[in-house]
Amino acid sequence: MPGDKSISHRAAMIAALADGTSRLRNFSNSADCEATLSCLTRLGVSVERDRDDLRVHGAGAEGLRVPAEPLDCSNSGTTMRLLAGILAGQNFKSTLTGDASLRSRPMARIIEPLRMMDAGISSNDGRAPLIIAGHRPLKAINYDLPIASAQVKSCLLLAGLNADGRTEIIEHEVTRDHTERMLRWFGVPLETTDVEGSRAVAIGGPARLSARDVSIPGDISSAAFFIAAAALLRGSSFEITDVGVNPTRATFLEQLRSFGFDVAVRDVREECHEAVGTVRVSGSKSSSESAAPLRGSLIPQLIDELPLLAVVGSQIEGGIEIRDAAELRAKESDRIAVTVQNLRAMGAEVEELKDGLRLTGPVRLRGATIDPRGDHRIAMAFSVAGLIAQGETEIKDAECVAVSFPEFFELLESVVER
Repeated sequence: MPGDKSISHRAAMIAALADGTSRLRNFSNSADCEATLSCLTRLGVSVERDRDDLRVHGAGAEGLRVPAEPLDCSNSGTTMRLLAGILAGQNFKSTLTGDASLRSRPMARIIEPLRMMDAGISSNDGRAPLIIAGHRPLKAINYDLPIASAQVKSCLLLAGLNADGRTEIIEHEVTRDHTERMLRWFGVPLETTDVEGSRAVAIGGPARLSARDVSIPGDISSAAFFIAAAALLRGSSFEITDVGVNPTRATFLEQLRSFGFDVAVRDVREECHEAVGTVRVSGSKSSSESAAPLRGSLIPQLIDELPLLAVVGSQIEGGIEIRDAAELRAKESDRIAVTVQNLRAMGAEVEELKDGLRLTGPVRLRGATIDPRGDHRIAMAFSVAGLIAQGETEIKDAECVAVSFPEFFELLESVVER
C-alpha cells in the first residue's frame, strides 16, 4: 500500500524542524501530503524527492523563514491544523489558507488553545484563512480537549516544542497517537498518563529534534477499502503486507471481525515506533448476531472508515447504527448526509440522524450514479458498494480520490476478477 498519509504528514513536518537530514521512505503521494511539502518548501525547508523516497534537510528549531505569500494547504485539514501549531511558535507572521472546502471547515478548535499559549491568530469567523502572529517562546498550558481530535492534540504538541515549560493535553477518548510516536522517534521525550478513562500527554519545551530516517508503513485507511471489498465478495482471498496496524488505527479490523468476517493480522513488528504487519482477509463470513451500535469511544478510532462501515453494514444481519459521529459533518463533505444520500440511491433504507445514521440490512444494493461531493473517502467507499451491487455503478468526480490515494482505481482494477 502507499505510505500512510497521517504518518507522512507528521514525518515531514517534524523532520523539517530537526537538526540534520532525515530520509523518509514510502512517503505518501497523496495530494494532501503534497500540500504539506509545498508549505514546508515555502517556509525554507529543502526537500529532495525520488518518487516515494524523500530527503528532508531540517531547518532546526529556529530555521524556518517568513513565507513570501500565504501558505496554500489545498484540501488538507491535517496540513493546516498541524502547521498552525508549528507557526504559532515562530517569530514571524504567516497566513494559512486552502481551497473552498478547507476554508469552510472549523478552526476555532485550534485557535482558542493557541491564543491561550500567547499566539496571535485572526480568522474568518473561526475558519481559514488563518493569520498567525507567532510568538517565541509560547506559554505552556494544560488543556482539556473538548472534542476527540488527533489533529488538535497534534497541533498543541507541536506548539509545545516552542513553549516555555510543560504543555499537557488531556483527552477523554483515545485518538491517533502518530504524533507522539514520531516525536519520540526524533528524540523528544513525552509523558503519557492514563487516569480514570482519560489520557494525558505532556511535552517539555523548548525542545530540539535530531534527524532520523523513517520507514513509513502502508496506509491502513487506504487498505481498508480493499479489505472490505475482499470480505464482502464471496470466494475472495487477499493479503496486504507491510501495512500499519497501530492500535489507534486498527479498530476497523476488529470491527469487521465482530461482524463475522474472516480478517487476521500476522507478523506484527515495530518500525520507527509504529506497529507494522500483514493483513489477510477472505470472502467468507461466519454467523454473528446483529451488530451493536457504533458509538462513544469507538468513533474517534473509526472516523475515516465510518462511510465504508455503513456500506459494509448494509450487508450484515440487522444492518448498522452509527452514533456520536457528528464530526463527520465537518469533513471534506458532510459525510453523514452524503453517505445517506448515496446509500438510498442504491436501494438501502437509511435513517439520517443528527450524529450518525441507522441502516436496515441486509439489502441487495443496486447500481446507481454516485455523487461523492468531491470527497475522496465517499468515492472509494461507494466503489466498494459498486462491486457488490447488481448492475452498473458510476462514480462522478472520481478524480477526487487523489486527495489521499491517486492510484486507487488502477490498483482496484488490478485485483478484481471479472
